[in-house]
Amino acid sequence: MLTALYAGGADVEIGGMRLRGDELAAAVGGYAARIGGAQRVAVVTHPTLHTVVAAAAVLTAGGTVVPVNPAAGEREVAHLLEDAQPDLVIDGDDVDLTGRGSCEPVDSPLPALVVYTSGTTGPPKGAVLSRRAVTACLDGLARRWDWTNDDGLAHALPLFHVHGLVLGTLAPLRIGTRLVRAERFMPVAGATVYFGVPTMWSRMSDGDLQSMSAARLLVSGSAALPAPVFDRVQTQSGNTLVERYGLTESLIVTAASVSEDRRPGQVGRVIDGVDLRIADADYSGLGEVQLRGPTLFDGYLNRPDATTAAYTDDGWFRTGDLGRYDDERGLRLLGRLATDLIKTGGFKVGAGEVEDALLTHPGVQEAAVIGAPDDDLGERIVAYVVADDSVSADDLIGHVATTLAPHKRPRVVQFVAELPRNAMGKVQKSRLVSST
Repeated sequence: MLTALYAGGADVEIGGMRLRGDELAAAVGGYAARIGGAQRVAVVTHPTLHTVVAAAAVLTAGGTVVPVNPAAGEREVAHLLEDAQPDLVIDGDDVDLTGRGSCEPVDSPLPALVVYTSGTTGPPKGAVLSRRAVTACLDGLARRWDWTNDDGLAHALPLFHVHGLVLGTLAPLRIGTRLVRAERFMPVAGATVYFGVPTMWSRMSDGDLQSMSAARLLVSGSAALPAPVFDRVQTQSGNTLVERYGLTESLIVTAASVSEDRRPGQVGRVIDGVDLRIADADYSGLGEVQLRGPTLFDGYLNRPDATTAAYTDDGWFRTGDLGRYDDERGLRLLGRLATDLIKTGGFKVGAGEVEDALLTHPGVQEAAVIGAPDDDLGERIVAYVVADDSVSADDLIGHVATTLAPHKRPRVVQFVAELPRNAMGKVQKSRLVSST
């Protein structure tokens, strides 16, 4: 059963509104009855309790949820609706919370979700995620994190994204965990688990981090976590951040556990049932992360060509991410194959490794590294850095050269006031254009 609303008496609180276990189940059951036989339902996912009831009701009725970002532009929404062809469009805020009905889920062959990707290489594509994929992901994470209905989850994530909708909403409904979704990322009384993206963790005050000292699990995901943020959270809260890794197409496939030694940049070992390999690895073990297993999507909606291109001839999903893997510490991510594999002077360099080295300098707050065309080297390493005024380019180039092999040092350092990021905190390297 995908949404076990009765498990552990789950309750949800968002924006000052709260429905306890039986109340939530009754509201979901009542709205599920109103949806009728709609098979594919687009839900405008405002960060409200109404949206949670709408999404749970569609799934309970056996339908497929197509999340719609409430801040999306007209062109993006038009593309999504034309591509998905939903039977029904629900504005989450219009959902009636007073209805009452049975919340016994329908045994349905339909997918659980069609989640649209960011569209960095053309119009967004709809990743079709089965009920089996969602449950395999959530149950695997519950085992990895000892996550039970005794926990309380707090986050401030948007509900149109896998992080906020699947991990942050469907997981507590399935497990029976109390969920508090706040307008800003902050300590919540009784919360034992927190989900955030690196930007949220970096913006937390020392006092708020100290107030999270009683929590047992602090999780960071959706973007690379800078080492200084990892260290500061540990110092102030007494908790070591847990990192995990996944994509829209794969859901979460690796996660550090609560009992293992954790280091920044290590996103853990694969969860149950998932296979991972590093393809075309160089001498250092750096290569593309490829996946197979029960959490993988069923393909892109209406795009068999894109689905075929996403897989290798022997059936592994191409993530496009660069990484190294070992059985002891799991996966370490070092960037994207398309933007972060830099071929310089006959060597392959992962941009993430250089970024990590730059962030170990005490004067550096943020760093992003790209490769720029170079007539001699093929590509030269260019670093964009947010740093103290006292730090010079020569300081940072020399620092990296003593931390990593000399060929991995930046040839150019550009100082910027901030790095361009998207709504989930990921650096948008396409907006970083070297002037050299």
